[in-house]
Amino acid sequence: MRNLFFLCAFLLLAVACKSPEARRPVQRSSGSFIKESAERNKKLYKKEEAIINKIIAQNSDKDFESNPNGFWYFYNVKDTLSTVMPKYGDVVTFTYDVKNLEGTTIVSEKEIGLQQYQVDQSNQELISGIREGLKVMKEGETVTFLFPSYKAFGYYGIEEKLGANVPIQSTITLRSIESSEEN
Repeated sequence: MRNLFFLCAFLLLAVACKSPEARRPVQRSSGSFIKESAERNKKLYKKEEAIINKIIAQNSDKDFESNPNGFWYFYNVKDTLSTVMPKYGDVVTFTYDVKNLEGTTIVSEKEIGLQQYQVDQSNQELISGIREGLKVMKEGETVTFLFPSYKAFGYYGIEEKLGANVPIQSTITLRSIESSEEN
């Protein structure tokens, strides 16, 4: 009986000292969702780019410029004398509107009101297109931007006003630039 007790104690000790094993996932992901999503987004961008290029071709009287950040713009009011553009940390005051590419107003300048934004430092909820667009402007200029959906409101849109993945145009007027102490 005593041998049986030692045998059981030894087996229990041997089993208890086993190192823990990692649990394996029930379902393994191959990354195909990410690849499919990237392909979908590339197709969407090509489609939106074609629409924007068509608008640019129809408005040959305007001098459109493309930006390496993925949007197009033309100057409504251009300042050819000033060289001051917003830099990191500057506080800019501006107004803007949001329209679809056909020109129908979605959110008016009056609804949005006067905005202030600290360049590249503010957590303000501005779309990336506007944040980047402000950097190509000078004080007093008015610029109309054409943004593909990924630079605009993307997948989320604007509740009850703008659907998902819709490219937009926005006219921005840069009222003032206050240089930060760091510049």
